Amino acid sequence: MFIRKIFLLIFFLSKFSFSQEITEISDYANTITSKELLENLYVYSSDYFQGRETGTIGQKRAANFLRDFYISSGILSARGTNNYFQPMILNIAGKRVETENVAAIIQGSKYPEEYIILSAHLDHIGIDENGNINNGADDDGSGNVALLEIAEAFMKAKNEGSGPKRSLVFLHVTGEEKGLLGSKYYTENPLYPLKNTVANLNIDMIGRINPKRNTDDPNYIYLIGSDKLSKELHDISELANERHVQLELDYTYNDDNDPNRFYYRSDHYNFAKKNIPVIFYFNGTHEDYHKPTDTADKINYSILEKRTKLIFYTARELAMELYPEVKDDLSKKRDSDRAEALLIAERKRRELDA
Repeated sequence: MFIRKIFLLIFFLSKFSFSQEITEISDYANTITSKELLENLYVYSSDYFQGRETGTIGQKRAANFLRDFYISSGILSARGTNNYFQPMILNIAGKRVETENVAAIIQGSKYPEEYIILSAHLDHIGIDENGNINNGADDDGSGNVALLEIAEAFMKAKNEGSGPKRSLVFLHVTGEEKGLLGSKYYTENPLYPLKNTVANLNIDMIGRINPKRNTDDPNYIYLIGSDKLSKELHDISELANERHVQLELDYTYNDDNDPNRFYYRSDHYNFAKKNIPVIFYFNGTHEDYHKPTDTADKINYSILEKRTKLIFYTARELAMELYPEVKDDLSKKRDSDRAEALLIAERKRRELDA
């Protein structure tokens, strides 16, 4: 009887601890607001940054803006950087271009040598031949301000004793528009060992709605690559969404036969080539893609907030030790997936026998 009482007490405390943790996580996630996303994006996609073309003064200003944000937030520069910058010299169209990635880190409390990399590309396509500035509010201003908000939320959690157990690296890569060059440089010259990199969550365009969708409901996000290298990453992503945000996770562009080949067209791909599990978060293209009309006033800030929170929650699950309830849910989901696969296989067998 005594042992049973102790077991019930432990079970109750575990449930209470899990419930309390969910509440705490929501408190930090709720520091991610459409207001702050809007304020940062109107700055980041302003004419001052001259379209952020790789190697230009505008791109340097963007890198400085990101660095200054991390400094003001008390978030450390990544190891091996020069005051948050990972400098490089790229050969772009036969020209020698000096540029840099920007990298910051929040160190894990229990597994500091295991890393989750959250990335977005800081560059855009610059000024066109007619002198029009392509400000790239969605591409990829939305991803950069999302990273800043996520980092700020995690730093608040850390300062209040609820920080991540694994380290989180916030990586703003250069040269994406020139051929994924900044992320290629990182994976060939990593600041942290690739063998210790748990996953890459890559954010590239999450502030708009794809007009080609069959519904006007904006509560969706395209996920690409989540199940290609790790079924567990895919399952954790789905559970994080189910528990906290309830967006429609659309896998249309995850199809290996997708003619757009988006899986190969953003910075996560360089991590995937190194066998690091990835998720690419994407809203799809729109009529302002790579045009001067991709401006901050066209962003849906409410949905940008929801999508940013989803990425925060997913990173949080990856950065922490899973509670027994989460492990149970993952196990149940795997069992359900296996059962569904068996049913499909049996259905196909019967069709062949008929």
